[in-house]
Amino acid sequence: MTFAQYIGSGTTGIVGVLNSVVAPIIFAFAFLAFIWGVVNYFFLHGDNETSRKEGRQFILWGIIGMVVFISIFGFVNILLSALGLTPK
Repeated sequence: MTFAQYIGSGTTGIVGVLNSVVAPIIFAFAFLAFIWGVVNYFFLHGDNETSRKEGRQFILWGIIGMVVFISIFGFVNILLSALGLTPK
């Protein structure tokens, strides 16, 4: 087995599993944290300042999580392209 086969492309190998299974799950958790923050900030306990502060924190960390994840995901795909292991 060569290195390219081990790393894989498309839905095979390590990269395939990370791109098709793990990556969407991690992004979904960050998105859900953001949505929970929006719901908590605007709809649940709108007059309670403590709950609104918690909602702002979830919004902030959800956005930070999504930005960091997209940045790392893009960097990995650029690196794979440079190595000639572009996922299909």
